[in-house]
Amino acid sequence: MAEEPPLSEERSEVERLDKKYVFGTWSFQSEVDPTEVVGGEGVRFTDGSGDEFIDFSGQLMCSNLGHSADAVADAIAKQAQEGAYFAPGFATEARARLGEKLAEVTPGTLSKTFFSTSGTEAVEAAIKIARMYTGKQKIVSRYRSYHGATAGSISVTGDPRRLKAEPGIPGAIKAPDPYAYGSTLDPMESLEYIDEMLMLEGDTVAAILVEPIVGSNGILVPPEEYLPRLKEIAHDHGALLICDEVMAGFGRTGEWFGCDVFDVTPDIMTMAKGLSGAYAPLGATIVTPEIADHFEDELFCHGHTYAGHPVACAAGLAAVETYQEENLIDHASEVGDSLGDRLEELADAHPSVGDTRGVGLFRGIELTRDPDERVPFGEREDKISTGSTVVDDVAAAAADEGVYVANMINTLIIAPPLPITEPDIDEAVAALDTALEVSDAAMDR
Repeated sequence: MAEEPPLSEERSEVERLDKKYVFGTWSFQSEVDPTEVVGGEGVRFTDGSGDEFIDFSGQLMCSNLGHSADAVADAIAKQAQEGAYFAPGFATEARARLGEKLAEVTPGTLSKTFFSTSGTEAVEAAIKIARMYTGKQKIVSRYRSYHGATAGSISVTGDPRRLKAEPGIPGAIKAPDPYAYGSTLDPMESLEYIDEMLMLEGDTVAAILVEPIVGSNGILVPPEEYLPRLKEIAHDHGALLICDEVMAGFGRTGEWFGCDVFDVTPDIMTMAKGLSGAYAPLGATIVTPEIADHFEDELFCHGHTYAGHPVACAAGLAAVETYQEENLIDHASEVGDSLGDRLEELADAHPSVGDTRGVGLFRGIELTRDPDERVPFGEREDKISTGSTVVDDVAAAAADEGVYVANMINTLIIAPPLPITEPDIDEAVAALDTALEVSDAAMDR
């Protein structure tokens, strides 16, 4: 048996077993040092030592309902008792009702859904559907993007995590992003680059795949006219527009979906995370009637054992109903404006804060070594390198103050559960105010 890896002092039995027997994700295993969690209530969760944390990132930007959505938990228990699993060839009320509900809340005419168990599977389905529908193979995505970890979705991902999986699937090509703070290209100029890319590729591109608001690669919000123009470019070249709403969807932006912020309906949309409020593994890929009709007489050559799992769909239906009944989308918009103001105050107080950006409860704080020259603390490749970064150290300092915040390269990702209140925000921002002293002190190192 392999030698047991070292742990921090005074770790619990659960932490010891987890370290020994479970892979930590996206990590050098020697650096994995897990913290036991034992429960949650509202926008807070508790570790094995009894310490409580404000969940200022909704775990991995997925706990949109917080940690005590009783209606969702009850729906899971009820479905598990009535019938935990039936093969996808059978119709269940949970799956049928959730399909109907998604046709109601998604934009435009999007109406027919394939259910899966995660965001990466939802993207895999979108890629295959686009290829089957158009008869073309290439997928254009962007460099600052994350679309999932499986073979196809990591291939269309742009961030450095794809490098360990290359070569990926054929036909995945990358374009620049609408990154106003750190790119040499103006966001709208990057669109014309994409337009020329598709012209030069000829009639070979099945779809353009984008996060309407980029998530873990920095919370990048494009100009208002960006997404409408991108859809126009796609259609001009006979390609589809796929919007990956896995992270931005279900109220995170103060609208149901990120593309709603820009009044755009994509041809295909992917969903997960907030779809069930993270109460069950659930993904979805929804398409327009034109695409759905194509498969009336053509083989829909895709499926999973757990496609439309009844328990997961019951969770999803209860989650969407909770968003509606508790008016959480409007609430996210209202408190999101206040959150944006508070983050601007942090930027004014801390020279290491280069930029704050976002919409609703989907925001980022980008740290910089030199605000005038916009010199980052770290590089993109740090994501796949060993050792901690300055932004890791800031997140650790926030945890010491009782706030959990996720981070990626140079950006703190602020995406709390939608029921968060302004007093909760005040408390979390005060903790970040203290934690950012770490990055301020690192500017001269």
